[in-house]
Amino acid sequence: MTAPTAAAPMTAPRPRRSVLYMPGANERALEKARTLPADALILDLEDSVAPDAKPAARERVAAAVAAGGFGHREVTVRVNAPGTPWHADDLRAAAEAGPDAVVVPKVDDPGTVRAVAAALEAAGAPDRTAVWAMVETPAAMFAARAVAAASERLTVLVMGTNDLAKELHAEHVPGRAPLLGALSLALLAARAEGKAILDGVYNDVTDLPGFEAETLQARQFGFDGKTLIHPKQIDPCNRIFAPAGADVERARRIVEAFDQATSQGRGVVTVDGRMIENLHVEEARRLLALAAAVEGR
Repeated sequence: MTAPTAAAPMTAPRPRRSVLYMPGANERALEKARTLPADALILDLEDSVAPDAKPAARERVAAAVAAGGFGHREVTVRVNAPGTPWHADDLRAAAEAGPDAVVVPKVDDPGTVRAVAAALEAAGAPDRTAVWAMVETPAAMFAARAVAAASERLTVLVMGTNDLAKELHAEHVPGRAPLLGALSLALLAARAEGKAILDGVYNDVTDLPGFEAETLQARQFGFDGKTLIHPKQIDPCNRIFAPAGADVERARRIVEAFDQATSQGRGVVTVDGRMIENLHVEEARRLLALAAAVEGR
């Protein structure tokens, strides 16, 4: 075991426990989004918008983003996929509106990320507008680390589990056994490059026990949060992804014991009868920072 060493200050993480898709064509939904307790919103121009409604939805979403009023919520815009007739116009409108992030579907390779980042830059997007890449195909799973590393603008990977299941010819089953390998690959890629990662949606909005089971699985895997398709999924998602009180208290004891040992020059730290190493302290500090950020909501 190595002797304790002082840890660098940790930047407070941005909670992304619950990330709700909202249809960009629905003005009432966009207004309601300002009051929902989700950590983040994805104002959607892709799947939820019919082809002939896409130009009007683009204007509506851009106006909503520019108007603000979303409080602490992280506001993102999902554009249509590269190669579609709407993609370039979506990127230009998003760049001008300046959301927190642009969500890009069907990202199979790092070149797509670089092209999106370049287009946002050319259109005058503020530096704070990040790129979230949706990984939802077998090709994306094998390129996930390269995608995560493709640009400094890219901060989040988003699992597109519905499309992935379709591409795999897989069944939607409790426990998601057909998808576990892909979920692990994407999670490894995100962590290797220091990026956040969100789990995919749960389709049955009437099955809250099933939703909670899948959300708990996502948390246990290490995902930062889950994408949602209905407001009723927000509260259980926030609860499951929030650090539990007992875990926060233990993390506090670990940090206190470590700091005391450091001040006394001791090389051995134990908490609750268990040996504590630097990796445990780092994880405890991360959990405490997340708990503080969630408490501030």
